[in-house]
Amino acid sequence: EVQFVESGGGSVQAGGSLNLSCAASGLTSEHFAIGWFRQAPGKEREGLICISVSEGVSAEYPYYADSVKGRFSISHDNAKNMVYLQMNRLQPEDTAEYHCAVYYYCAGHVLGPLHYWGQGTQVTVSS
Repeated sequence: EVQFVESGGGSVQAGGSLNLSCAASGLTSEHFAIGWFRQAPGKEREGLICISVSEGVSAEYPYYADSVKGRFSISHDNAKNMVYLQMNRLQPEDTAEYHCAVYYYCAGHVLGPLHYWGQGTQVTVSS
């Protein structure tokens, strides 16, 4: 069973930074791409960032949503089964619940369907 536990959310003022962490368990080699999405009340779910971790697939072309390009970055530590989301220059419109997730695939401008995701951690940005 795949499980995620996100942490690191909180309240921050506009222009600030947060680093979200995600502890993953149950992942196997069939889980091809790791990323984050967010969900704000009354808005559609937005895929933010994703990186492929499949063998033979280049991890040099991660997916970035235009809304976070240049501000957010993803990293992962396979030995610790951890995924991180570094968020800089946060704005009030970034307020949402953030979830780490496994996607079927991602590369460049393409983000595939969701496969698994966690319960999320709340991020609130005040102006």
